[in-house]
Amino acid sequence: MTTARNGPPPSIASSFCGLHFASPIVLLSGCVGFGEEYTRIEGFSNTDVGGVVLKGTTLEPRLGNPPHRVYETPMGMLNAIGLQNPGVEHVVSSILPALDFGETRFIANVCGSTIDDYAEVTRRFDDSPIDAIEINISCPNIKEGGVAFGNVPEMSARVVEACRKVTGKPIITKLSPNQTDIQTNARYCIEAGSDALAVINTIMGMAIDAEKRQPIIGNVQGGLSGPAIKPIALLKVHQVYQVAGPLGIPIIGQGGICDTNDALEFIVAGASAVGIGTGLFYDPLLCRTINSGIGDYLARHGLEDISGLIGSLELPGPTGAPEVC
Repeated sequence: MTTARNGPPPSIASSFCGLHFASPIVLLSGCVGFGEEYTRIEGFSNTDVGGVVLKGTTLEPRLGNPPHRVYETPMGMLNAIGLQNPGVEHVVSSILPALDFGETRFIANVCGSTIDDYAEVTRRFDDSPIDAIEINISCPNIKEGGVAFGNVPEMSARVVEACRKVTGKPIITKLSPNQTDIQTNARYCIEAGSDALAVINTIMGMAIDAEKRQPIIGNVQGGLSGPAIKPIALLKVHQVYQVAGPLGIPIIGQGGICDTNDALEFIVAGASAVGIGTGLFYDPLLCRTINSGIGDYLARHGLEDISGLIGSLELPGPTGAPEVC
């Protein structure tokens, strides 16, 4: 039911893990480098985004994967950058001091090949001005034959637990969709000390050059993002909210958000904030459009802010109809 409200316009600002977000939008890791690639865009305002997740950072510098690293697909994009980054020491000592922490909230993205790697990178960021730490548990565990940490709940929990021991900053665990039971993984990560969850990471895919009969991506497979994965991401947010919502654990919903309606769907499904990534490649100032649209929606529905919208999905009652597979 739509009810127009009187008085001051609704606010799109919110609190996330105790941090003030000027808007519910978070820019996703890898899409804006270490922040300066976006904040220097003409027309950028510090009210455009609530937070910026920096590029994935490892203990030692990495050159990344061989080309091709990026390939556009119908309604999406494949990428296999390979975590190219200068290493945590350089990020903390040279990159973070150049960022303006008065502009927005900056969130580190921690990656590793072993649990000790995750813990050490997290420890270095704990001794820095970074506002929060996102743990990318989709990285392969080299001690377990390359199985991604995020695909095994017990392994995910061990990573979170190790990071929790070395930081007092908010921890956001980025969940992988490439697993059997994302709800169980979410519960394990929460119990291990995660303050929030990012749902979801990219979905693994590939592209082939039929003439050459070769994979297009140099790493053979890459992460699929963009509008093509939105229905999957929405379902995962809805599922994780059933676990996280009752515990007051906020979710960053992400995966194919390219307009206001996309963002609203994720919030209704249970997200307290929404992540924008591939959509920025279509429109670098997309955030401003989405913020305006969310504000208009709140005004039309008589809401003061997005808190009354989070997880407000109305599910149909039981019909007695047989389950359809």
